[in-house]
Amino acid sequence: MKFNWVISGDTNPTIKKVCIDLEYRLRPRITKFLLSHMDNECHGDFSSFHFDVDIKNQWVWISEKTPQDFIEKIKTDFDDEINGSALFSLV
Repeated sequence: MKFNWVISGDTNPTIKKVCIDLEYRLRPRITKFLLSHMDNECHGDFSSFHFDVDIKNQWVWISEKTPQDFIEKIKTDFDDEINGSALFSLV
């Protein structure tokens, strides 16, 4: 699983820390989500999944770098389960 950080402006140490902290919160949640939705297809190997994280707009979406068949299988529930929470409350 890979994260692409969408950041407007300069990347300063504070923004880098926010990204690191957010990744520590995102990674387990997205892993649990993928295990419940994709484990039969991926067998725990989620290296094909890419996510774009917009710090300013506080949103995570499935990157187009993720195989299209995987995107189709998870897109319906992804926003509700990942974005529909207080994940960004500390940003």
